[in-house]
Amino acid sequence: MTLSMLAGALPAARTSIWSDMWNFQIPATEKILRTIGVYVAILVIVRLAGKRLMAQMNSLDLVVVLLLSNVVQNAIIGDDNSLTGGILGAIVLVLVNAGMDRAAQHWPAFDRLTSGSPTPVVRDGEIVEDSLDRLGMTAAELDSALRHQGADSIGEVAVATIDPGGSITVDLKEAEQALSRSEFEAAMTQLHRRLDALTSPPPR
Repeated sequence: MTLSMLAGALPAARTSIWSDMWNFQIPATEKILRTIGVYVAILVIVRLAGKRLMAQMNSLDLVVVLLLSNVVQNAIIGDDNSLTGGILGAIVLVLVNAGMDRAAQHWPAFDRLTSGSPTPVVRDGEIVEDSLDRLGMTAAELDSALRHQGADSIGEVAVATIDPGGSITVDLKEAEQALSRSEFEAAMTQLHRRLDALTSPPPR
């Protein structure tokens, strides 16, 4: 290649790089519709898959969550690898999500439709079998989750629920609840007063 040919190729290469980075390779409207469509589809899939998937109860659930974004990536980007297209997709995702959050705040029924409601899994130390069957959760997985929340056994739990986000909320029975520092100090103060009253001499 001669110097003149090389000099002519450099501007063309720069133009091509600039075009690939900034010019949409598919229509912007298609990019927006693809992004919104995938967002809604993932929302429905997660809603139908239930709280178990959000909680990632075992390694299989974790694998699904990790692969989910890669599976739908091509559906969002299509034939567009431009920087502008990626930025547009990110903006659309943020705006759609913000709109969904606002709608959920204003309309509780919409929030229940998109997020669901807490599912009780333990009542008064007993497993709610129907709830575990719907969640696809085993008693061993539930026991492990409860231990992470400070319960040594299911029998210590008054109420346990799986929240829409996948987290587990545990209320221990009153006899199993740990004392806070203020409660301990108040109990010790009351004990000292009683001991002082017993050991003090009777009035003359």
